[in-house]
Amino acid sequence: LPMAFRDVNARRHIGLQQLSSLASTGRTFLGPMKSHKFIVDESTNQSTLICSAVRLIESLDLTSAAGQLLNETIQAQNKEFKTGMSTLLFLVGAWSNAVVECLQQNVPVAAIVSVMSEGLNSCCERVQCLQIPIHDVKKELCSSRVRPKAFESKTGQVGRDSLTNPLNLLCFRRDISAPEEVIPINSSSHQGDDCHFNKCLVSPLAGFGSVASLVKAVGDKSSSVLSGSGVIASSCITQKLTHSRHFSTLGKSHFSSQQGNFQGYLSGPSADPCGCCGLGHLAMALSHGNQTSVKLLQSIAAYQQERAERSGSSQINITEIVTCCVLGLPESYSCVSPGFVTLVSPEQATVIKHFADKPLRILLMDGDLTEQYRHLGFNRPRNVRTILEHPNPQGGRAGDVWLSRMSDILMTFEVNLVLVKGNVCENFMERCMASRILVIGCVARDVLCAFGAVTGARAVTYLSQLNASCVGNGAWAELWKASDGRAMDLGELVPARISAGGIPLLTAVLTTALPSKVQLLEDQFWTLLYRLHHALKDGKVFPGGGAVELLCLSHIQVLSEQPEQPGNGKAVREFPGPWLAEYKSIVLQALASGWKRYLSVVLCNTAKARSELEACAAVDHHLQKAVACGSPSAYILEEFRRGGVLRGGSDPFPDQVTDLKVCDNVAAKTEAWRRALDLVLLVLQTDTEIITGPTRSRLLNSPVSSEFMFL
Repeated sequence: LPMAFRDVNARRHIGLQQLSSLASTGRTFLGPMKSHKFIVDESTNQSTLICSAVRLIESLDLTSAAGQLLNETIQAQNKEFKTGMSTLLFLVGAWSNAVVECLQQNVPVAAIVSVMSEGLNSCCERVQCLQIPIHDVKKELCSSRVRPKAFESKTGQVGRDSLTNPLNLLCFRRDISAPEEVIPINSSSHQGDDCHFNKCLVSPLAGFGSVASLVKAVGDKSSSVLSGSGVIASSCITQKLTHSRHFSTLGKSHFSSQQGNFQGYLSGPSADPCGCCGLGHLAMALSHGNQTSVKLLQSIAAYQQERAERSGSSQINITEIVTCCVLGLPESYSCVSPGFVTLVSPEQATVIKHFADKPLRILLMDGDLTEQYRHLGFNRPRNVRTILEHPNPQGGRAGDVWLSRMSDILMTFEVNLVLVKGNVCENFMERCMASRILVIGCVARDVLCAFGAVTGARAVTYLSQLNASCVGNGAWAELWKASDGRAMDLGELVPARISAGGIPLLTAVLTTALPSKVQLLEDQFWTLLYRLHHALKDGKVFPGGGAVELLCLSHIQVLSEQPEQPGNGKAVREFPGPWLAEYKSIVLQALASGWKRYLSVVLCNTAKARSELEACAAVDHHLQKAVACGSPSAYILEEFRRGGVLRGGSDPFPDQVTDLKVCDNVAAKTEAWRRALDLVLLVLQTDTEIITGPTRSRLLNSPVSSEFMFL
């Protein structure tokens, strides 16, 4: 094959430049106030709104070897943690630039690799002192402190920053009293099995009390305590903020005009004096300002908490949670619904209407429901070419015999509902609908397992395996209803709800009027869900808002200024070899520059600094205060308790204690650091790029042809 190669390990290392260029596209994803990006498909002219590094990398043209390695690294982080990808992407770019600067100062590659690796390991050990155990998180986040008040001018207007900053908005909402709005669960004759869910559902349309306020069942007239404020919630509460787009109630919306028919009340006095329900504060701290997903997650946590406590576990069971995106409704209609909510065709919706409170016999299919489907591992006979598996002497369309035979099997066992893991033959689905049998394809395996556990159904691979013991009982289906009680008929696809008595399955219904935001909303929900899951799994969290990175900067400053002493065993262990002493300070400062740029960009993205230069000055100021304190970790934890580690110079109230604290995952953050540095050092240590295949003419005509040597 034609082959060429070029030297990539020159002082202007090509691979590192490629990493830096790719990573620069995701810098606006850092921090709680992310900037969205539109991805436009030129072939279809359709656009999608994204706000995550994973979606960005999937959309880029990664033809270079460095780009493909970056994609694999981000996908690995996403597969394991579902969070930390934006941090990983940014640090890849920052550390790539830092390593290039080291190369320009003639620092040997071996020294860069050794010092950076040991420096990161040392920082990971140092930041362990900042970890907050989960059982202490509630005390840490709910500790007594000054509650921020709304700053009003003489004209009575609320201060601008209190409204425009979503972090302050969450704090400010605790001081506003307004009626709660109820999201009634779908009303049907089967609601008895979901009564427990009704009692502990957190309303995503809740007013302006505590974000963890619970919604009681409709008709409960008892008064209640407004969580976090100690104010009795009753009909005498009339204080409202009606002239703000941030605080206006949904009752004036066209979609919410019928909500006045339902009465919503706050939950009764809780044993929790802070009013936070179980994981409420932890979810809020991990949300990084994403309010919609927080309320959905609090609904899920409240529902799962009782069963988790009975089993002796505090974990969020992700296998019992699915999502369904519904177009055509405002985002405020997003809610959590018990059972399985999915989108069906209008024809399938007609079949569902026919069921009308009828108990269904359910069948689960672990595979495709097509004539050609064969299970994994099936081997056809060798040296045999199959022309027709099922001859049809009577003639007719190919496959008619299979369709008739499969339909007869379903009707023989009186099956009404079929959930299929894979694809479903369209002709077979049409025939089933004509027989009033509902068939739904592309159902997740966890959903099949949930229905199998409560209905007694056993999954089969082929319909020919079906027998009476495989069919379950006790399922039902209905059209999903919005918060105003109306069933949705949104045109091409209709949301439907399938459930069964005692099923633990929950569906987060994500609503939006913009098709381009569907993927964005779903990504945000799953990101927050996995953050909470990993926080509970780790049993601890990091203080957020730049606390961990600031401690790393102070620690590296100490390491770089620490003289090499032969008797210092720790220094020798961290930086073996006396020849590294000459380059240790340069390389450590390069490692620190990545975290410093990270903090600077976060300050700029959150509008706490007017420029990156001002942000760097703010970081240096806090770093000096931490070092001057004598114990940087103690200083950082105290600043975290005061409401934020990095309060920028542009903050109009830098000394004001805030009521919202941000936390980060421990394993996800440190693993993102390691993966980012491992990728940079891997690309750094490559010396040549070898190209094989019929690309000689293209390379010869390219502007970089002089860099290649053709063989």
